[in-house]
This record gives sequence, structure tokens and C-alpha cells, in this order.
Amino acid sequence: MKKYLAVGVLFIALSCTNTDKKNTEASTDTLSEKKVVTTAVVELADSKVQNIYNGYIYLKDALVESKFEDAKKAATELKTILASFPGCENTAVIAEKIETAKDIAGQRKEFTYLSSDVIAMFKHADLKKGSIYVQHCPMANKGEGGDWLASEKQIQNPYYGDEMMDCGAVLEEIKSSK
Repeated sequence: MKKYLAVGVLFIALSCTNTDKKNTEASTDTLSEKKVVTTAVVELADSKVQNIYNGYIYLKDALVESKFEDAKKAATELKTILASFPGCENTAVIAEKIETAKDIAGQRKEFTYLSSDVIAMFKHADLKKGSIYVQHCPMANKGEGGDWLASEKQIQNPYYGDEMMDCGAVLEEIKSSK
């Protein structure tokens, strides 16, 4: 059991894409305390990983609602959290691109890359409660498709918002291993 836990922790540390290590801790911003728009509860064993998840969902929900300024704010906060989490520094750069995007279309394009990076992290995170759904819209990014994470099975498309709210499908359900 300890061997598997050690492998899981190592994978999480490397999953954002950058393997550079820092002796800093993840930010304790208030994202873990913010009300996430989703109704389902996802609880992760590691509070730092939980904070990243909450920040990601806050950003995803802002994109679902087509709220440019809220997405900008969420990306700013997520950037700070990711930058201080060893291995996620490059993902923080993507969050910064969402923060500085000129419009919601630019935010949504960069969200594809951000999602790709964090999906690997959460596929191997220690999930204590709830389920995380990997969802996919085949029409996003001019037909190239786009994935995202959600705390509920119901599709709420961050790539199109009101235009095509339910476009997509659940690709995978990540459940607690306990």
C-alpha cells in the first residue's frame, strides 16, 4: 500500500508537466473556501491538490457562464496556486494566458491546454469523496475537440456556454479507490 501511495504522490508531483522542484508550498488562497458553482462535492486527500481542483472548477464554471471577468479573476488565482505547486509551473503559465486573454474565445482556447495538463493530475489524485468526470466536446476548438473536468455528470460546456450548453459527453469517471 505504501508503495502505491508513494507512486501516486510522485505522479501527482510530475503530472502538471514540469518536473522542476521548488521548496515552496502551494498557495493557501481562499479558493478552497469559495463556493464552487457545482452542486456535487469532491474531496481530495491533499489540501494543496484540493485547492488546485477548486480553482480549476471556479475557472471552468466562469467559462460555462461566459463570464469573461470572472474567468480572468479565477485564472489569476489559479495561476498563483499552480506556480507554487512543484511540477505545475508551466501549467501556471497557461493560466496566465487565460488571465491575459483579450476575450472569452481566447480564454476558452487556452483552457483546452490547461485542462489537458490538470486532467492527468486528477486521474491519479487520492480522491476521498465524490467523483470527478472527464468530459469532452468534439466541436470545441474548431472541431479539434476539448476536454474538461467536472464534479457532476451533467454536461455544462465551458467551450460554448449558453450557445451549446449540453454539447459533450462523459469520457471517464474518476472515483475514490476506497
